[in-house]
Amino acid sequence: MSAKPAEGSIMTMAETIREKLNAAFAPLALDVEDESARHEGHSGARPGGETHFNVRIVSEAFEGLSRVERQRRIYAALSEELKVRVHALSLTTLTPAEAWNEH
Repeated sequence: MSAKPAEGSIMTMAETIREKLNAAFAPLALDVEDESARHEGHSGARPGGETHFNVRIVSEAFEGLSRVERQRRIYAALSEELKVRVHALSLTTLTPAEAWNEH
């Protein structure tokens, strides 16, 4: 369950990504890391950051899908963010069985 920002406050891009992926994929696990600070001075970096993200998501919705198709679905869910603000998105998309096999 994602925490909502206080009334009147603006959601960070990480919160927006988290909310959209939760709604689209009902993940069992979701980690969204803002890596923008690591990319200062690089292409696509903007003052204030919120441009480069690392996402790890575990969802039953990925069962039977190729890695490429999983990524396409993530990109579709975040299409507005990718058009406007997000420059780079590193994805790890796993089924529950694949996540279990990591251990």
